[in-house]
Amino acid sequence: MSECLIESRALQKAFKKGRLLIPVLKGIDFQVFKGETVAVVGASGAGKSTLLHILGTLDEPTGGQVFFEGENIFKKSEDERCYFRNRHLGFVFQFHYLLPEFTALENVMLPGFIADRHESALKSYAKDLLTEVGLGHRLHHKPGELSGGESQRVAVARALLMKPDLLFGDELTGNLDSENGEHLLSLLLNLNRSRKVTIVLVTHDFQIARKMSRVVEIKDGFLQNHHS
Repeated sequence: MSECLIESRALQKAFKKGRLLIPVLKGIDFQVFKGETVAVVGASGAGKSTLLHILGTLDEPTGGQVFFEGENIFKKSEDERCYFRNRHLGFVFQFHYLLPEFTALENVMLPGFIADRHESALKSYAKDLLTEVGLGHRLHHKPGELSGGESQRVAVARALLMKPDLLFGDELTGNLDSENGEHLLSLLLNLNRSRKVTIVLVTHDFQIARKMSRVVEIKDGFLQNHHS
């Protein structure tokens, strides 16, 4: 059995709405192993993105614990979690969040600038990544000059710049047509093999989910293995 990369134990999350406390996650036990590709599915509002944001330390749980390679990540300070996120995790969202004034190459290099990495090494690696995602000819184009599919591929390259162990995708094909969505998914699966990056995707699209090595479903606040 592969080594466990990230694990949640009895994970809970509730949101306040006026005086009400609305539980969304009610005790999620979830393990992701190194090298896996996992799809998280479920109805709208089931808590898929909430789970992903907590696993990615972008949000805090109401209860329960998250372990990364055996270390309890919510025992870390906020600064330590930022450092951890920058070096171990990559994120691609439904909206690409590229900075419009920067070129594709500059957008990909941004996480490295945050980490104070040397510019020439960053530039070389960012070019390699953009070439690998099929955009070697678009290095100096700004987001306004790129298609939706190209922008998402830039976002994938940016997410991989710091050589993360784990890549999270939140409905990352949601704004793409089916052809571009298929292309992006094939790209991610190739990157999983070539760069040994573990992938967890939140998706409502069962066509995408079926291509991952494992599918889990959030239902009524709990997680279950999905059988199609």
